[in-house]
Amino acid sequence: MRIKLVSLPGCEERNDNNARNIPGGIYMKVIILSAGQGSRLLPLTENQPKCALAVAGTPVLEWQLHSIARCPQIEEVVVVTGYATDKVEAIIAGFSSDRLLVRSLHNPFFAASDNLGTCWIARHEMHDSFILINGDTLFETAVLQTLLDVEATCPITLTVDRKGYYDDDDMKVILERGRLRQIGKKLDPEDVNGESIGMTRFTAHGADIFRAELERSMRFGGGLNRWYLSAIDVIAQKHAVVACCIEGLSWCEIDTHEDIENAHGVVRGWSQPCRASLGNGVLRGA
Repeated sequence: MRIKLVSLPGCEERNDNNARNIPGGIYMKVIILSAGQGSRLLPLTENQPKCALAVAGTPVLEWQLHSIARCPQIEEVVVVTGYATDKVEAIIAGFSSDRLLVRSLHNPFFAASDNLGTCWIARHEMHDSFILINGDTLFETAVLQTLLDVEATCPITLTVDRKGYYDDDDMKVILERGRLRQIGKKLDPEDVNGESIGMTRFTAHGADIFRAELERSMRFGGGLNRWYLSAIDVIAQKHAVVACCIEGLSWCEIDTHEDIENAHGVVRGWSQPCRASLGNGVLRGA
């Protein structure tokens, strides 16, 4: 059963008027955080980042771009690179889409930072509505489409799933009436009622709030060694962050060798990405 978003105190954004509206829908940007190596996957990631690892014969990033390209509201993707950036840029250059612009942005400090620092590098991309996706999250198109179809009632919407048991690696959440109260890996399992899948939607106002917290974290809060969801946890104490539940839809994340094996089974029922001899990915800084 999915969580239905409800009106909450402090949520005034019924329509995301800051996204680019055109006939037929709202168009926005996706930012993918693909700067990390994935050291837990060594030796597979010795010469390539985990977003370039093949799952059922197709790189993780290519699976992501394929799913994103099927969502008509998305017109642009920015892939933030770091470790072995040439391998990631090769995937972008080989990606083909009639309408989706894909470009890269390099984080030269990837080895010294976690993904909050990578978000900070990309902060100038966060002035309008956008969706932030972890580079190790695989998802069928329906997952992203569900998030896009939810009315933007609050500045930030976190995509969550539910299951019967949460392990130490899960980014656990505590929700109250659809509103985020806490997020983190060390929450008391007795209080947890969902997990973040690593996909978050921001309105333009939400982007302003997020950028401000990124700046604060990097200046005063030890941001280099933090996940960006720790910033969402701080924001949730002051602003309304709501949840969009995708329970029953297909997704997985890749952190370990066991996750790779699991991912092969997860994507088995998905349509394979279409390959083309020439891509239209754009390799340029932003």
